[in-house]
Amino acid sequence: MELVRLNKMISHNTHYSRREADELIKSGVVKVDGKVVTDLSTQVSFKNKIELNGKLLFEKHGYSVIVYHKQKGELVSKKDDRGRKTIYDTLPAKFGHYLSVGRLDFASEGLLLLSDSPEVVSALMHSDLERVYYVKINGMVTQAMEKAMQEGLSLDDARKGGHAKSEIHSMDFAPFLSYRIIKNSPTFSTIKVMINEGKNRELRRFFGYFDVDVVDLKRVSYGKIDLGMLKPGRSRFFSASEYSALKDYLEYVKKEKVNDQ
Repeated sequence: MELVRLNKMISHNTHYSRREADELIKSGVVKVDGKVVTDLSTQVSFKNKIELNGKLLFEKHGYSVIVYHKQKGELVSKKDDRGRKTIYDTLPAKFGHYLSVGRLDFASEGLLLLSDSPEVVSALMHSDLERVYYVKINGMVTQAMEKAMQEGLSLDDARKGGHAKSEIHSMDFAPFLSYRIIKNSPTFSTIKVMINEGKNRELRRFFGYFDVDVVDLKRVSYGKIDLGMLKPGRSRFFSASEYSALKDYLEYVKKEKVNDQ
C-alpha cells in the first residue's frame, strides 16, 4: 500500500477536516501501531494500526472503484444478444453490479474503471480528465493528420470507424492534448495520444476520416490512474492514494457545480 500523510488518512476516513486532524495529532490522541504520534509529517497506510481517541480507524469510502484491464474481444456490456463475451464473464462475480466508466469497444483493450457508485461513474464519465492511448494504424501519419491533431477537426460525416449501426454521423474533435509518433511507416504506424474526451469510437472515427484503420487501440491511463503492470483480464481495487485523489476530484466537481449556479 502507498503511504499518505496521517492527517489526510484521518480526514478521508472520518468527518474531521485536515486542519482538525492536525489538532488531534498534536493533542496526542492519535496512535500508530500502539504509539502516540504527534509528528504532523508522519506517513501511514492501512497496514498500520491507527487509533483515534482509543478507536480503530477503518477505511471508509462509501463506494468502491476498481481498475480492470479489458481484453480484446470483450464487450463492455452486461449481456449480449449475440452471445459474445463481456467483461462480466471475466470479472469476479462480486463485481457483477459494478458500472463501467464509459466504454472501450470490442476490439480495443486497456484500462477500464468500474464502480458500485452511479454518482462516481457519472462524475468520471463526464469529466475532462486526460485519457492516454497507444494507437496503431495501417498507414502513415500524414501532415494532414498532425494538423488535425493540433487544431481539431469538425466532420459532417464521421461514420467511417464508427459502428455500422451507430446513429452518430457527425462529430467534432477537439485538439489532442498531446501526441507522440513512435513509429511512422507506409505499412503500420504507432502513436501515443492524450485526449480529454470520451466520444463514441472517437479515435477510430478520427483516423477513419484519413482513410486508415485503427488496428490496435490500448488505453493506458485515465486521469491519475495508470494501467501499470496489471495483466489483461485482471482487476484491482484503487489504492489509498488513488481513493484520496478521487475524493479530492469529486469535491472539486461539487464546488464547480455550486459556482456555476
